[in-house]
Order: sequence, then C-alpha cells, then structure tokens
Amino acid sequence: MTTRVHLFVSGRVQGVFFRACTQREARSLGLVGWVRNLPDGRVEIVAQGNAEAVRALVEWSHLGPVRAEVTSVDISWEETHPIAGFSIR
Repeated sequence: MTTRVHLFVSGRVQGVFFRACTQREARSLGLVGWVRNLPDGRVEIVAQGNAEAVRALVEWSHLGPVRAEVTSVDISWEETHPIAGFSIR
C-alpha cells in the first residue's frame, strides 16, 4: 500500500546536512518526495511510498543526522499524488 506523509521537523535542523541526509535516507527506503528548509528554521518533508518505508522515515526524522537536535515532528497523513524521485528544494 502506498502512503504519503507531510512532516514539519523543528529544532536544530538547518545547517547540519539535514536535507541531504533526509534525501539519502528516503532514497535508500525507496521513497519519493522532497525536503526543504523553511524560513522559520524548520525542515519540511513530503515522502511517499511503501507504508512501512514511510513509517521508517518518520521514525528517522525524530533523530535526523548526528549533529541535528530534533525537538518536535508534526505529522500529517495525506492522499497520494504522482511524484517522481526525491529532491531537495
């Protein structure tokens, strides 16, 4: 079953390679979507794919890369839409 999640990750998540690590993790899980920094300091992630893989990325986002300090993750489940690849915006 294909699932889509929309995440807003807060904390020390910009300037610590969070986007690049998210892209690498998502691709390794076979997910499609995108990640971007927001002006308010959060990172926004949209990921879609196998439900188990999407859940794994959600779990990973609570930790992020080594230097990140994640304080919260807001999670919304959405309808799937056609999308290709996993990009950094």
